[in-house]
Amino acid sequence: MSNIREMIENNEEIILCPLAAKAKYSKGREVQETPCEIRTCYQRDRDRIIHCKAFRRLKHKTQVFLSPESDHYRTRLTHTLEVSQIARTIARALRLNEDLTEAIALGHDLGHTPFGHAGERALRKLLEGMGGFTHYDQSVRVCRLLEKDGKGLNLTKEVLNGIERHTNGEWASTLEGRIVRYADRIAYINHDIDDAVRGGIIKQSDIPRDIIEKLGDTKSKRINTLVTSVINNSKDDIVMDPDTYTYYDKLHEFLYSSVYLNPAAKSEESKVDGIIEGIFNNAVNNPDVIPAEYRHVLEREGIYRAAADYVAGMTDHFALTVYSNLYIPKSWSL
Repeated sequence: MSNIREMIENNEEIILCPLAAKAKYSKGREVQETPCEIRTCYQRDRDRIIHCKAFRRLKHKTQVFLSPESDHYRTRLTHTLEVSQIARTIARALRLNEDLTEAIALGHDLGHTPFGHAGERALRKLLEGMGGFTHYDQSVRVCRLLEKDGKGLNLTKEVLNGIERHTNGEWASTLEGRIVRYADRIAYINHDIDDAVRGGIIKQSDIPRDIIEKLGDTKSKRINTLVTSVINNSKDDIVMDPDTYTYYDKLHEFLYSSVYLNPAAKSEESKVDGIIEGIFNNAVNNPDVIPAEYRHVLEREGIYRAAADYVAGMTDHFALTVYSNLYIPKSWSL
C-alpha cells in the first residue's frame, strides 16, 4: 500500500457489502485525472462539491417558504445537509459506500433555482420547446459545465448518475444513488411539515391519525420509522416494506394538499413567474448582462440556455435585487 487512498480502497473490499459501489472500481471521470494519494475518487467528489460556488449559494435559496422572517426555516442548504445525514445513516447500516452516498446527497440540488419549485416551474415554462428545465438536470449541468468557469467539477460517473436520477424516472445505477432518492423525500416530507407547523400553516394535530399511529407523532419518530424500514428491508435493492411505504405516500399526499397547495403558504408564489420571466427576458434581449462565467454557454448553446443558467444560479435575494434594479423606479434625490 503506497498511499492512504489505496489503504482506504483495500478496506472497502473488507468492510463494504458485495453490492456496494467501491471506489477502486469506479467508472471514472469524463476527463481522466491522476488519483489523489489521500482521498478516494468519491471522497474527492464530495470535497469538490462542498467547496464549489453553487453549494455556497444554497444557503440563500428557498426550500418551501419564500423570504421567511425567522432564522429557523429550512433553506436549500439545510435541506441538503438533512438529506446527507439520512442517506449516510442508511448507507452505513447497509455497509454501502458512505462517501459516494454523501457526494450524491450534497450535490443533488446544486442546480435548484431561486424561489424553490416555483422558480423551477417558471423556467420550465420559459424553456418549453427549447429543451425544458428540471432542477436535477440543472444540477448535472452545474457539475459538468458551469462550475469553475466552464471547466466543471469533473465528478465521477456514479456521482453524476445519482444526482441526475434522485427525483423521479429511472432509478440510479448504484444502490448508493437509490438511497439518496429515498433520503431526499424522507427529509423534505418531514421538515416541510415541521416548517409548516412552525409557520402556523397547519397544526401537528392536522396530520391524519392513522399516519401518526403508523409512523410516529414527532418529526424525529417519523424519520426513524422510515429510515429503519429502508434499512430492514433493503437487500438486493433499496426498498421499504409495503405497509410503511403506503403511509409514507399518505404523508406526502397530506403535505402536498395541506402545505404545497395551501394559499396561506403559497401566497407570494404568484409573483415568482413575473420576477423570473422579467430577469430572463432582459438577459435574452441584452446578452451583455450575461456574466463572463456563462459566456461559454452563450457561444455554444445560445442565449436562451445561457439566460436560464444565469437565472437558475441566482439566490433569492440576488434575483430580487436584479429585478428591482431593472423594473422598480428609483426615488429622485433632490
